[in-house]
Amino acid sequence: MILGIETDVCGRCTHYHNENDIAALQCNQCKQYYACFKCHDQMCDHRFVPMNNENSKPVMCGKCKNFLTYEQYQQYKYPFCLASFNPRCALHKNIYFK
Repeated sequence: MILGIETDVCGRCTHYHNENDIAALQCNQCKQYYACFKCHDQMCDHRFVPMNNENSKPVMCGKCKNFLTYEQYQQYKYPFCLASFNPRCALHKNIYFK
């Protein structure tokens, strides 16, 4: 399940809602998948804690709901449904990953 504020069926939220904003990322503290770090920080009593790159599946595709490894996520295309995700997510890499 993708948590967030006003999320649609693909996990787009009030903060990031372009067609390709479909990557949900896991917080290392609560282990939940959120549409974005802003949603997480508004909904939780702690700040988003980045995942270690070695975590097995830190990303969920909002379209097909499959989980991805960090290496798969770095390809900017989901290997299961072939949907592209927003390459500008890379601007927040340091928020989501150690």
